[in-house]
Amino acid sequence: MTEKALLAGVKLPQDNFDAVQESMLELKRLADTAGAEVLDMVIQSRSNIDSKFFLGKGKIEEIRGLRDEMPYDLVIFNHELSPGQVRNIEEVIEVRVITRTELILDIFAIHARSRASKLQVELAQMKFQLPRLAGHYQNLSRLEGRIGTRGPGEQKLEMDRRLLRKRIYFIETKLKEIDREKETQRKHRMGEVKVAIVGYTNSGKSTLLNRLSRSDVLTEDKLFSTLDTTTRRIWLSEGHYALLTDTVGFIRDIPVGLIESFKSTLADTRYADMLLYLIDASSPVRELQMKSVEETLREIGSADKPRLVCFNKIDLLTREELLDLRLGYPEAVFISAKENDQIEALKDKLREFVEKNFSAETKEK
Repeated sequence: MTEKALLAGVKLPQDNFDAVQESMLELKRLADTAGAEVLDMVIQSRSNIDSKFFLGKGKIEEIRGLRDEMPYDLVIFNHELSPGQVRNIEEVIEVRVITRTELILDIFAIHARSRASKLQVELAQMKFQLPRLAGHYQNLSRLEGRIGTRGPGEQKLEMDRRLLRKRIYFIETKLKEIDREKETQRKHRMGEVKVAIVGYTNSGKSTLLNRLSRSDVLTEDKLFSTLDTTTRRIWLSEGHYALLTDTVGFIRDIPVGLIESFKSTLADTRYADMLLYLIDASSPVRELQMKSVEETLREIGSADKPRLVCFNKIDLLTREELLDLRLGYPEAVFISAKENDQIEALKDKLREFVEKNFSAETKEK
């Protein structure tokens, strides 16, 4: 049964209202990807966060009153909430409350395919739930199979803290073994330049990988449609090749602990020789997305890697918008992966960049 959701957010004095609106629209896309039907969204302007209800109690009661007009059964907050805030809000509105992070974890659970990604989702869910375990025990009967609770970690909420920590240790050990296996595979690929396609989620990385490698990696107009990395060997010029990897997309406001849980998947970015940094040129919050990508690259130790900047989706820009973008980023490449526009120009630029910086490694052995 499709869950009907109400989205809730806050605007503080230092926040730009357009950015807050775009963030809420992104939350809606996340909810859509998770399979929820979004009925409405509520944004409250406040001078500070209410320690008990996050929003003001009056606003929470107003949200409760909306149930008479729209029978929602889930409220998704665009922010992190303390366990106490979740309990207090649920007592007033009498429906389940989840956060943006829980929603993202649910989407990860849906899209996890490999053994490594499934373990990473379970690890992230457990680390998120561990400090919140006591509050969730009050609601176990309502949680089964709902948005924000799916995936491998779903039934682990019944464990006590000792068993949960033991399971976390076990998964971390298994992921270290997988990392060692991947390291062995990387050593077998020594002598070929490793290029990681990085960027904000839904910037078109999988579509671009398909264009450059003439392959058929799954592409969907959904957030986080790629969770497992895919690598293809691409031809650059006569006798020169590179290994191109499609990586998991980044997104803003991800807790550091969550990123740490996915370090195995992010290893392909850390160990890459260079980055092909793909940016959605059409996004109205492009600069904020670029800032989020830069922050994540710094957190995983990849911010200083050589990079080729590429703006995608230029088919959605006006001629004037594209001209302004070219003037602002004269060294970048501008393409439409979907329309197969300027892909050969990107390949030429990639070949020049790689051969200039890694000429010895690109030669076929």
